[in-house]
Amino acid sequence: MLDTRLVSRDTVGQPFPFLPCASLPFSMSSGLAVARSELRTRLRTHQTSAPNQVKISQMELKVVFSEDPAFVLSRAGTFLSSQPVLHNLVLSILHARVAQGDAGRYWIAIQREDVVGVLVQSPLTFPATLTPMEPPVVTAMADAIADAGIPLPGVNGEAATAAIFSGQWSERSNSAATPFQGNRLYELLEIGEVPDVKGALRQAGAKDRSVMIPWSRAFQHEIGESAHDTELRLDRELAAGQLWLWDRNGETVSMALAREPVDGVVRLSGVYTPPDRRKQGYAAACVHALSRRMRGAGHRCILYTDLANPTSNSIYRRIGYRAVAEALRYRFE
Repeated sequence: MLDTRLVSRDTVGQPFPFLPCASLPFSMSSGLAVARSELRTRLRTHQTSAPNQVKISQMELKVVFSEDPAFVLSRAGTFLSSQPVLHNLVLSILHARVAQGDAGRYWIAIQREDVVGVLVQSPLTFPATLTPMEPPVVTAMADAIADAGIPLPGVNGEAATAAIFSGQWSERSNSAATPFQGNRLYELLEIGEVPDVKGALRQAGAKDRSVMIPWSRAFQHEIGESAHDTELRLDRELAAGQLWLWDRNGETVSMALAREPVDGVVRLSGVYTPPDRRKQGYAAACVHALSRRMRGAGHRCILYTDLANPTSNSIYRRIGYRAVAEALRYRFE
């Protein structure tokens, strides 16, 4: 049984549903699109220098704040695309915000003219998600947000980066920073063991909506996320063709999501099997078949797992996924 607790903040359908990603070029250094984006962007700059720290901080660091995801993609797109697997979640959030217009806050760390880190918070009530960064950059990022007086409920990101940010945030905000979940990022590097499970993969359609609503709510409840906007997220996922189902003997027994490709990377998430159908291999079969389909279309496949769930981690390895990085989630109180 593969009852995966994916913790890539995959309320991505609603908060960050990976919708049309290919429409925004990254290198928009000139032209009307950037001009409009810049006009809509409120920029705030936080500067710091620390000559006694490591090399990256020997020169001035600048943290730029914006509420315009299109501006962030135009300015930081090259940096984000340089590591499409490690930066997938941040890239996906930004693309979804451009497509759907949901509110968000975004920060870019710049050394000289080079982007060296990005942090996003969207929805505004959600924890922030950040890219891997060098320690002085993480510190500058936390200082900039604290100086602006912006509250954060938590942070999610690469383990070392999230830990440094949380420590600095705790000192600056005089609040507790509690790690509460460890995640592992996997990438499909080979097609491994084929689950011996009868059934077939199919793409969900409108006729599946009534079943998928309670399933989606149950999944959100199990991973500790709010399910108040389940129908909105589900409708977006169905419209984008992201929801896939495993059927056996005419009955739907498991589901998984394949998010919109970003720089050739597809993230699988939302793997769920109802409790009365678990321990029969349906989720493993669904993930395996969906991974093969996405890879066959020329995409790299990734997913996040909860390190507290050894069963799902071992099954992912058997079907060809390999660990890439660890991540931590912190709660600020």
